[in-house]
Amino acid sequence: MLWLVAIALGLVVGLVAGGSIDSFSRVRFRWPLVLLAAAVIREAVLLTPLNRVDAMRYVYMVALAAIVVWTIWHFDLLPGVWLVTVGGALNLLVIGVNGARMPVAPALAGSLLGRGAIAQYTVMGPGTNLSALGDWISVPPFPEAYSVGDVVIAAGLALVVFFITRRPTRAQADGAETSRRIVSDPP
Repeated sequence: MLWLVAIALGLVVGLVAGGSIDSFSRVRFRWPLVLLAAAVIREAVLLTPLNRVDAMRYVYMVALAAIVVWTIWHFDLLPGVWLVTVGGALNLLVIGVNGARMPVAPALAGSLLGRGAIAQYTVMGPGTNLSALGDWISVPPFPEAYSVGDVVIAAGLALVVFFITRRPTRAQADGAETSRRIVSDPP
């Protein structure tokens, strides 16, 4: 939910600052199906009974790694995407050093408390590595726990959407080129 709010915020701020939704139609992603497949796999592991299959935590981790690689591949195309990469890498790091599971603070673990671990999540404890990078952040009014990586990803998504929205439309770019020619080519 935090990421959707960040995307909406980036869009609204971009539009208020004079941007256009039309700018999204000109963005050409490389291998968009890789991102789509990784996101679908990630959500399937989170939201379906697959989260009860222990091996799915590794599938989740591979999907997250694919998203990080995809964002790196788009540094030149999407200004601000490097923040999404940093956030994803932080999440990948903490998950990797904790047996392919994201540690969750006990106060925010909810139903996870009784089970100890569900697929890619585990309750933080004395043996947790890099617990400061785990899910311990509460952002009211959202009921979920978030990690530092999640917050950085949200900031990155807001920036990416803002920058895309602020890109000049073809008509604006053509108008700017015409203005440059008129100014630089005196009669």
